Amino acid sequence: MAVQIPYVREIEFEYGDCDELSPLIRRVVAHNPSAFTYMGTGTYIVGHGEVAVIDPGPLLDAHLDALLRALEGETVTHILITHTHSDHSPAAAPLKALTGAETYAYGPHGSGQKQGADDVQVEEDGDMKFVPDVEIRHGDIIEGNGWTIECVYTPGHTSNHMCFALLEEKVLFTGDHVMGWSTSIVSPPDGNMEDYMASLRLLLERDDEVYWPTHGPAITDPKPFVRSFIEHREDRERQIVEQLKAGRTKIADMVPIMYAAVDKRLYPAAARSVLAHMEHLVATGIVATDGKPSLASDYRLA
Repeated sequence: MAVQIPYVREIEFEYGDCDELSPLIRRVVAHNPSAFTYMGTGTYIVGHGEVAVIDPGPLLDAHLDALLRALEGETVTHILITHTHSDHSPAAAPLKALTGAETYAYGPHGSGQKQGADDVQVEEDGDMKFVPDVEIRHGDIIEGNGWTIECVYTPGHTSNHMCFALLEEKVLFTGDHVMGWSTSIVSPPDGNMEDYMASLRLLLERDDEVYWPTHGPAITDPKPFVRSFIEHREDRERQIVEQLKAGRTKIADMVPIMYAAVDKRLYPAAARSVLAHMEHLVATGIVATDGKPSLASDYRLA
């Protein structure tokens, strides 16, 4: 039985507009809606006068133009990147060229992988061109004029995923680690389910009062929301065990049953999510396979 994600309501917006969300936060949403981005990528502006921009977004001229209109008369001092997927980081390059602001991120795509970054090229959606001017780590503090941001390292969705906490408002910008409309995709090799679950549990130890994800609405009661995501993933792993007990040993045979309510066009992404769970289950000794877990592997209960 699937876990129900708590309902949250999106604020009204128009593409190209700059919406004021709080005294220190504004947002411009890119016109790139999809099954993976919801209504589009939300680019956040923090502060006034001298500001930080979080996740400049995809390389869309209309979005960059809208962002520059929102920033008119202000100075961009920092460009912060939650992670290097193509709907988050590519617009950092033209924004940096136009403003002179430095970019801040954990590192290039794949830089947080425990086993090294040799195989991250297989991920089609990775922004392989991005290299930050300043590499940041968990607990680092970035200060601006009237705002203070704490870096919160949350690998899992990608190995270089970083959330940003605005201390003045107890707000956490969660990128794709916790989205406001769907659970996050965890796709190997750069996505890692063990890391993702640990990063979710890390958030339960914090006192952030509101989450603003890059996709979707604000999450105003964060801890029950995060717990529901953990329960959802634990439920998926129970489903996998049931599939193995029923004699289905391949991911391709499990997906249509486990994701029967999902659009079939999303089955490839669902298969990669199941693979991430399989890696976790193999690592914890619950499931076994011959060789390295893959989409084509045969699996069995250990």
